[in-house]
Amino acid sequence: MTALELVKLNNLPLVGQLVSDEMTLGLHRSRRSGVGVEFAQYRDYRPGDDPKRIDWKRFAQTDKHLVRESETESSHQVRLLLDLSGSMNYTEGAVSRLDYARVLLASIAYIANRQGDQLSLYGLQNGTIDALVPPGKQAFQKVLGTLAGVKAAGGWSDTVPVLPGQRRNQTELLVLVSDLLQLNDEWLTLLRAAATPRREVLLIQVLGQQEVAFNLSGFYQFQDLETGQTVEVQSEAVQAQVRSAATAYFQTLNEQLHLPYLSRVRALLTDPPALVMQELLMKK
Repeated sequence: MTALELVKLNNLPLVGQLVSDEMTLGLHRSRRSGVGVEFAQYRDYRPGDDPKRIDWKRFAQTDKHLVRESETESSHQVRLLLDLSGSMNYTEGAVSRLDYARVLLASIAYIANRQGDQLSLYGLQNGTIDALVPPGKQAFQKVLGTLAGVKAAGGWSDTVPVLPGQRRNQTELLVLVSDLLQLNDEWLTLLRAAATPRREVLLIQVLGQQEVAFNLSGFYQFQDLETGQTVEVQSEAVQAQVRSAATAYFQTLNEQLHLPYLSRVRALLTDPPALVMQELLMKK
């Protein structure tokens, strides 16, 4: 399905399932069980749960679809980090960058939930990383609900964001969705600190076609979505300059982000989300 079709559904649980089912790869090959997993309680089956987790004996007794929930199902943490700066409101073809990011992260959350990984959600806004959904019970549903309601605004302050701490003997997958647009090296600084032997980073850079190609013609008023400043230009007069600057930026970014423990793909707002995630996970 196209990004526009998915956004129009306006149902992140369904979107997450549709995209993840379309993929042929998961974040992990198998679900961990057995040693270290302690039964805690039963709960009602929810969309996104693996049907294999339904206790059919309990179903025969109660006529209810109940899932066995464990205290600790995985020592692997999947942290979702969403860029919530104002530039994420950029829109092309009725699809905003923020909407596209929601689709991607909802799909990854669905996969992580099926795999039994610990799941959490963070937002980066005004140079600060905030915990939106901490790891814990029902984190999957909370992540989907929070993603549906987040707003993007503001810019990047001079502060250096502090990444969430890791537990001892715990591995982590950090999935970041952003446009990676920066004035200095703020994103590079953050990513260099993030990618470590115990924290692998999967990075999805989302851009619009016009941000890459800039093949507009005529007069346009452009607005900085982070500062609100506007400027009117004749597109043909600045086309060569904009394309040259974009090419130089992407080339530099490719060189700087060639880091150990980091995998990256660049997605356009017109790209099918399932194909984008397939490409990323194949690199992983």
